[in-house]
Amino acid sequence: MNTLHLKKGDTAVVLSGKEKGKRGKVMSVDPKKGMVVIEGVNFVTCHQKPRRQGEAGGIVKREAALRASKVMRVCPTCDKPTRPAHKVLENGAKATVCKHCGAEI
Repeated sequence: MNTLHLKKGDTAVVLSGKEKGKRGKVMSVDPKKGMVVIEGVNFVTCHQKPRRQGEAGGIVKREAALRASKVMRVCPTCDKPTRPAHKVLENGAKATVCKHCGAEI
């Protein structure tokens, strides 16, 4: 199982591709595939069939997954994209810190 630098609920910015520069909240993470879904980024159109009687079908737009390598976490304190650093605190606990401002993420 791969470990990712992003978690659900983090804010992230897209680094490359057609959605470059867009920010959003991470909705889901798939560590095995190395993919993340970000709110408001990478929309695709899907043809949806009605599943129940009375339900409407049609063309639906929704967010698709992106490679985690094309996304960078945004520090909530300094509001800059950062590669998170890992630091061991005085009490022995591990913490993720921002490389720009040094604040815990």
